[in-house]
Amino acid sequence: MDAVALLTESFSRLPALARVAVEGLTPQQLTTAPADGTNPIGWLVWHLARGQDAQIADVAGTPQVYLSGGWAARFGREPDASDTGYGHDAAAVRSVQPESAQSLLDYLDAVHAATLRYLGTLTGDDLDRVVDEAWDPPVTLGVRLVSIVDDDVQHAGQAAYARGMLGA
Repeated sequence: MDAVALLTESFSRLPALARVAVEGLTPQQLTTAPADGTNPIGWLVWHLARGQDAQIADVAGTPQVYLSGGWAARFGREPDASDTGYGHDAAAVRSVQPESAQSLLDYLDAVHAATLRYLGTLTGDDLDRVVDEAWDPPVTLGVRLVSIVDDDVQHAGQAAYARGMLGA
């Protein structure tokens, strides 16, 4: 298996992980933190999709999925390209209000489709392209894509754990 196929397989596991965490939950359950100081399931899944969407759009040179099709409104948000959840304080976390579990899954599916389209354009050599020189060493596309998957898997796991804490 080549590196691009491996990345494609990794990204392709995310929607199923998120589905296990949110399927069948009510909007109230999605926005209820399982304990003080923790993030609600809805925010975790919204954030993993937003982070993937923004970062893939950046490296692909394409528009973010979130900024089209009314996605932001389905989460009680304004369409803001920089609103990905990074740096959210407790009030901002609470302000993410998914209209339903299905809206989270639909958005993630749309982001996933955009991610797969982009990955389908890559070769192994593309993964060595430097995409961020602000780090030492500079970050390559391959490292950035692994970072996105890693972050998303962690948040999907957190969402599944939070679901268990809610007894759902």
